[in-house]
Amino acid sequence: MLSKSQISFIKSLHQKKYRKENGLFLVEGIKSIREFISSDYRIDTIYYDKEQYQHLPKLPANINLFEVNNAELSKISTLQTPQGFLALVKIPETKNIAKKDLKNKFTLVLDGVQDPGNMGTIIRTADWFGFENIICSIDTVEAYNPKTVQATMGSLARIKIFYEDLPAFLTQIDIPVFGALLDGNSIYETKWGEEGLVVLGNEGKGITAAVIKKINHPVTIPRIGAAESLNVAVSAAIFCTEIVRVKN
Repeated sequence: MLSKSQISFIKSLHQKKYRKENGLFLVEGIKSIREFISSDYRIDTIYYDKEQYQHLPKLPANINLFEVNNAELSKISTLQTPQGFLALVKIPETKNIAKKDLKNKFTLVLDGVQDPGNMGTIIRTADWFGFENIICSIDTVEAYNPKTVQATMGSLARIKIFYEDLPAFLTQIDIPVFGALLDGNSIYETKWGEEGLVVLGNEGKGITAAVIKKINHPVTIPRIGAAESLNVAVSAAIFCTEIVRVKN
């Protein structure tokens, strides 16, 4: 049975401040938890509904297991309908991406993306198309936000996320910087080469002026209909599709 202090602690991790303070985030659902078990992430504790125990895979000895009932799970879950399992996972140590990890590949760069669902969908999309890293501006939504984690459907376990001061970071790199802009070259006529960064902007404001200055290859997804704009996660999927198509 969970104590009041345990419930209070786990619920505090619904908030960014306490995730950062304690170095832990939540993962819900056995499918996503399985992905983290098989990754480099370290799982601290798994809380499980006793009726769902049979779905647990074989676990490393350093993972704590705690049986709860459905009512207790509802108190600590971020979901309206808990999925039978909730894990506390260690947040990796913060570091900057190495320049060598940008060579001979394409990397998505997110400038001020705010919606957790969009962020999670972009991570999941990057995983599908074989992208390894995502670089984010400091003001981009946190990758360990519960809604982001849920939207990744386990892909966060495989994609490395880095937060950088983008204008300063882009000044230091020596590979092409592509950017999703309205006045760029058609994405279908763009010469991608073998490596580069692909910058996608905020849902409402687009890419910031300071970052636009660092873009040397503006790219546009041609508009055929009358929609004012594309969702940033949809744009990310189109860019990933085209880059992979051309490279292959």
